[in-house]
Amino acid sequence: MTRTPILTIAAAGLLFAVGPTFKPDVTFKGSSLTGWHTLGEADWKASNGVISGTPKSAAGGWLMLDKSIQDVGFFANFRCTGGCKTGVLLRAEKTNNGMKGIFVALDQGDLNSYAIKLDAQGRELSREKLRASGGQLRIAPPRAPAAAGGRAGRGAAAGGRGPGYQFITNPPVKLPISAPDGSLRPGDWNQIEILIDANIVRAFPNDSSEVAGGAAEEEFGRFGPLALYVGGSGQVDFKDVAYRDINVKVMPKEQVSSNFRMQRLNEFFYSWGTDAADVNRDGVLDVIAGPYVYFGPDYTSSREIYLGQSCNPSGFTCSPSRIDVASDFTGDGWPDVAMTGDGGINLYVNPKNEQRRWNKYRVVDAQALEIMEGHDIFGDGKMEIFYGAEGYIRYARPDPANPTGKWIVHSISGQGPWGYLHSIGAGDINGDGRKDIVSTWGWWEQPPAGSKQETWTYHPEAFGRWTRSYPGGGDISVYDVNGDGLNDVVTALQGHGIGLAWFEQKRDAGGKISFVQHMILDDFLTKNAGGVTFTEPHASITADVDGDGVPDFIVGKRHFAHQDDYYDPDAYGAPVLYAYRTVRNPKVPGGAEFVPELIHNRSGAGSTLLAVDLNKDGAVDIVTSTDRGTFIFWGKPRKSAK
Repeated sequence: MTRTPILTIAAAGLLFAVGPTFKPDVTFKGSSLTGWHTLGEADWKASNGVISGTPKSAAGGWLMLDKSIQDVGFFANFRCTGGCKTGVLLRAEKTNNGMKGIFVALDQGDLNSYAIKLDAQGRELSREKLRASGGQLRIAPPRAPAAAGGRAGRGAAAGGRGPGYQFITNPPVKLPISAPDGSLRPGDWNQIEILIDANIVRAFPNDSSEVAGGAAEEEFGRFGPLALYVGGSGQVDFKDVAYRDINVKVMPKEQVSSNFRMQRLNEFFYSWGTDAADVNRDGVLDVIAGPYVYFGPDYTSSREIYLGQSCNPSGFTCSPSRIDVASDFTGDGWPDVAMTGDGGINLYVNPKNEQRRWNKYRVVDAQALEIMEGHDIFGDGKMEIFYGAEGYIRYARPDPANPTGKWIVHSISGQGPWGYLHSIGAGDINGDGRKDIVSTWGWWEQPPAGSKQETWTYHPEAFGRWTRSYPGGGDISVYDVNGDGLNDVVTALQGHGIGLAWFEQKRDAGGKISFVQHMILDDFLTKNAGGVTFTEPHASITADVDGDGVPDFIVGKRHFAHQDDYYDPDAYGAPVLYAYRTVRNPKVPGGAEFVPELIHNRSGAGSTLLAVDLNKDGAVDIVTSTDRGTFIFWGKPRKSAK
């Protein structure tokens, strides 16, 4: 399905409507302000879903919700004309002489959060800018002790990045994706989403990164209604006003597709990734997930690869294994495992059925991707690991003379933002029989065999989008979606955001390649395939799930994508796992549509998924390892839909 942007034409340009990243409890659509009351010196009215406020004095006034909410998500599009001032008040708690609360100012030149105090008539008595706090945590750290004769500090500083991380924003090529501009457009429509939870308020203007948050101490306002403000001179309009009590988490009744049987291998959080190989050479595939090998065919017994300690899903008390790639890297006939870890790649060498843990070797020192893939990219029967580091897309393979020493590393790209990304894939884009490398930022064309060309030719293309979170999802899939003989691209648009899409390949008369985007899943205001909407599509893979001979797209939500907080959109939504069946249909845009099938709603996906026929019954089995545990979903053979 295609998404038609809603356009609002204003003096300063165009606004593309993007909905909230949460499912609202209430969305204002009417012409009555029932359920709200006014305070202060302003007139408020509503018409066809637009709430308008006009100040009667520079001090202005408030439109206050009649009910109180402690932890709330708020969304609106707003337009401030003339010399108006505006903002949103949260937790407006009554005091002996008025009220206090957390105020998010939404003014040109003043996009900040404050502790504010009002008198009984709604006039401002004082405001204090909140100390900085936010990012990947739910509870703001305590104020740092005050220096002698001074004020308390801002609290603990955030940690840094690991080895290999370099975000290159000015490469020598024009980038196909740009970061959103969070600055406010005067006299035009702007978007705001605000989340206040525990003691942190987060504000995201114009779908950009968090810029106006802070530590919402309980002393500033603990519980009360939200309110809209207008002051100064001129009029403010709010539309698409939506809010949700985010203290309420909804987890639906557990469901498993009738086309699958679920087996839970482990109940604890050890890994974001998984792979399969015949580890003990008994002719049966075994499942590898972080520190454990689960032995087939029943997968009820396991053995440690390295010392395993479970992680706390609420916060990274340990570093879970993100990616596992199994292959015979040492060339001794026994499958080994390459894993990301500590900013690099570690090789665990198979002990050949000896009853011990595996020897570990540091084979790559810099690795910055949350996704890496293993491919026999050159068709020579040898596995290469593709990843990003230090601003480059690279591949590494063992030195045949010393496979446990440092691997041979090649950079196929110049430096750019693709060196730190959430997505990568491989497939033959141009039909020359050679696999190309695909990322969020486009694709790199593999040179002919025997070429001495180290850097592959780059073709810019936007296979992702950048809103408040970084662009790119999980593994990118390359296959012919609509059956026209040209390979297309299927991917999540943001691993820490929202959106699934497929990109239809087109060729002009001269053979030049371009792509047309077709949305599969968009935000909570969009009519999505099957009525399905979820965020954090951090892992995906392709396999023929329904047996019709056409690959399908398997994708899941990463629950608590970072930590147990509201840093990521709808982090507390059900951790769903879906198979989107590819259905070729000449009557829909692009000649194909994706039909969702819910596999499970209590597991989701980590950083990668595995789709393989473990028991050789002709049906695809799906393995996922997340903060909910490690699961096999045994596919049931289906009648071919050919």
